[in-house]
Amino acid sequence: MVTTKHTLVALVEDKPGVLNRMASLFRRRNFNIESIAVGHTEQPSLSRMTVVVEGDNAKVEQVRKQLDKVIEVVKIVDITEDEPVARELALLKVKATASTRSEIIQIVDIFRANIVDVSADSLMVEVTGDEEKVDSLLELLRGFGIREIARTGRIALPRGGIAPLLVEEGKKPKQPPKPLPSEAESPPNW
Repeated sequence: MVTTKHTLVALVEDKPGVLNRMASLFRRRNFNIESIAVGHTEQPSLSRMTVVVEGDNAKVEQVRKQLDKVIEVVKIVDITEDEPVARELALLKVKATASTRSEIIQIVDIFRANIVDVSADSLMVEVTGDEEKVDSLLELLRGFGIREIARTGRIALPRGGIAPLLVEEGKKPKQPPKPLPSEAESPPNW
C-alpha cells in the first residue's frame, strides 16, 4: 500500500464551525493534516480550503466522499493528479550580525525572496514558492540561527482552464435534512 501526499481543495460556506467539522472527520479517520489553508474566494460567502494529507488513494478518496457529505461543503476534489500549481509563503526571522548580514542578503537574493524587516540583530525574510524551495532556503539560513518561522501551508490551483470547484451561478448550496417530527408534535396526516 503506497501512501502519497494528496491535495484536497474544498469550496465551503463561510460559516463558523466548518473547519472544526472537517478537521474532526480527518481525526476520526486517523489522518494527520499536514497543512491547511483557508481564504475567501471570488464567490461571495464561500471560502476555499486547501488540505494536504498523506495516505493511500483509496483511503483518501473515502475521506473525500465523507467530507462531501458535510452540509457546508459545497464541493471537494482531490487535485493531486492534475499537477497543480502549488505555493507556500513563509516568514523567517534570522539572526544577523554586521559580519553575516551581507551573506544572508546574498542567499535571500538567490532564492528571489524578500527582506521585509530589519533590526539590529535580525532580518525577517519572506519567501514564496513550492515546499522544496522554502525548505532549501530554511536549511541554508539555519546556519545563521533561526529565531522564528511562520509557514502558511500549501495553496494550490489546477493548471490551465480546469476549474474543478466552479459552481454554477444561482446553484443553491446543500440544504440540511429536515428534522424528524418530535414526539411532542402530532404526526402528519397521511
